[in-house]
Amino acid sequence: MTLDTNQQLLERELAADDPWRLDSSSFEQERYAQMLRMSRCNGDLAHTLEVGCAAGAFTEMLAPHCQRVTVVDVMPQAIERARRRTRKWSHITWVACDIQRFSTAEQFDLIVVAEVLYYLKDIAEMHAAIRNLVSMLAQNGTLVFGSARDATCQRWGHAAGAETVIALFNESLSEVERLHCHTESVNEDCLLVRFRKPGRSSEQSNVGH
Repeated sequence: MTLDTNQQLLERELAADDPWRLDSSSFEQERYAQMLRMSRCNGDLAHTLEVGCAAGAFTEMLAPHCQRVTVVDVMPQAIERARRRTRKWSHITWVACDIQRFSTAEQFDLIVVAEVLYYLKDIAEMHAAIRNLVSMLAQNGTLVFGSARDATCQRWGHAAGAETVIALFNESLSEVERLHCHTESVNEDCLLVRFRKPGRSSEQSNVGH
């Protein structure tokens, strides 16, 4: 799929009352519960980056556990829906931007990116987005990734899905936990992975002693 085709698809889906059945599907609710558990593995969080907010269902779950949340989504319509849903929270910053172009000097102790990267044009763009995300993740920070699997994404017309992206993340992050969420439906089959960014070596800490 081209980027324009993906944006048109997202616009149509966002026009629905419950896009992607995020509020009504028991599969989606379980997926979100597991994502939240992985996100909070080290307790409450200082500064979180959520990439792709859909209609704000997960943002609403995550926000109470963070001092600050930055939400990046390429679709202004998604941000508007999520902003309305989470209007009681004042510590959320909203950015309408492609994740490949989003840049900040800030470091996040948690990044959540779920059901997003397969919308990119090809594996090269996915790899570029992953390098960008890793650069913004603090040392010893956590990244929670979720996606439909390769076969499912390719059936939907995308270049790749979970297995391909996980391999790319593993080039620079340490995989800590992997969970397979699925039902009997061929479209409800995803992988969730928690990664950690290794801290800087302390090998030089005793120099001169």
